Amino acid sequence: MSLHDIQSRVTTACTATGRAPASVTLIAVSKEQAEARVLPVLEAGHRIYGENRVQEAAGKWPDWQERFGKVELHLLGPLQSNKARAAMELFDVMHSLDRPKLAQAIARLAQDLGRCPRLFIQINTGAEPQKAGILPAEADRFIADCRALDLPIIGLMCIPPVDEPAAAHFGLLAQIAARNGLDGLSMGMSDDFETAIAHGATHIRVGSAIFGARH
Repeated sequence: MSLHDIQSRVTTACTATGRAPASVTLIAVSKEQAEARVLPVLEAGHRIYGENRVQEAAGKWPDWQERFGKVELHLLGPLQSNKARAAMELFDVMHSLDRPKLAQAIARLAQDLGRCPRLFIQINTGAEPQKAGILPAEADRFIADCRALDLPIIGLMCIPPVDEPAAAHFGLLAQIAARNGLDGLSMGMSDDFETAIAHGATHIRVGSAIFGARH
């Protein structure tokens, strides 16, 4: 598959639900992808990318941005508090705000840096013990606490359990966002982004369907 194929599928999915294709941001997930796979997508003009690790992103994106110009970088993976400064200096958007300690660290660093990336709060919709994220029952309080810290919360993110239908989790995330006045919904990956769009996704995270399977 290719970037053009995914863009066409996004357009089709939006049309089917009466949405404008421009209402969905396609994040090309370039984590662990070889340069030979990423450069053609850059050359095709796509400028929104997702990475899971701060160190990996810092090792490649400054050089690529010198060659291709500014891109919008999204941090999708878990973030350790001691790497928050580096992440905030590199990324434009972070999708994995998942605990009070990290929220407090980001708030302190935002004061020092004079800026803060836009933030999605990760919700553990399946209440999976091995997965990061705020439990649904605790989401309202955590959102309020983050707002009290003046953090720029723009939406919620989830990764549904692999063995359950994704639609129910996308619906739950949308409900939590709506009752808290949040418009952003970061949900949907290569295998389920069309379902996510049908449930209101504003940001979809597509990697292997664009770049091919990771080795």
